[in-house]
Amino acid sequence: MKILAFAGSTSSTSINRELVKFVLKDFQDEEINLIDLNDFTMPVFSVDLEKKGFPDEAHGFLKAIEECDVIICSLAEHNRSYSSAFKNVFDWSSRINVKVFQNKPMLLMSTSPGGYGGGNVMNTAKTFFPQFAADIKETFSLPKFYENFDMESGVINPDMLNELKGKIQNFKNQVKAND
Repeated sequence: MKILAFAGSTSSTSINRELVKFVLKDFQDEEINLIDLNDFTMPVFSVDLEKKGFPDEAHGFLKAIEECDVIICSLAEHNRSYSSAFKNVFDWSSRINVKVFQNKPMLLMSTSPGGYGGGNVMNTAKTFFPQFAADIKETFSLPKFYENFDMESGVINPDMLNELKGKIQNFKNQVKAND
């Protein structure tokens, strides 16, 4: 199984990237492509720029999705929505192929320092990603990242860890059932 993994953030200290890396430990036997949104920096989308053509980075993002079997991502929440970096990659990519996520099974996550765990961006993504051909199989939101996550141990809250492990197993089972 080929996994495309990313955090919806360009921060060098992204807590969402840390959550993705922690989850990927449960997929060590799989082929993993952990991408960094910094490698997909493009001008801010506009219809005027679109008329001049599409950036190679947008094609590259879509190609990474095309080449994977499943997607594991964790979205950063900025002002109750996607980070502008992710939104820009998403906007450019969706103009090339409205089915951005190409019907790939997705484990969708979010985390934040606050008590809602990126719940706003999670709710937005759960609503809109399927309209862009995301097959969301499981979701997980980790609130209070700095209280519930240790950089060496990962999720340290036992209840949240059990919930996450259960969702990872359910995701794997659903993916295998679709093979």
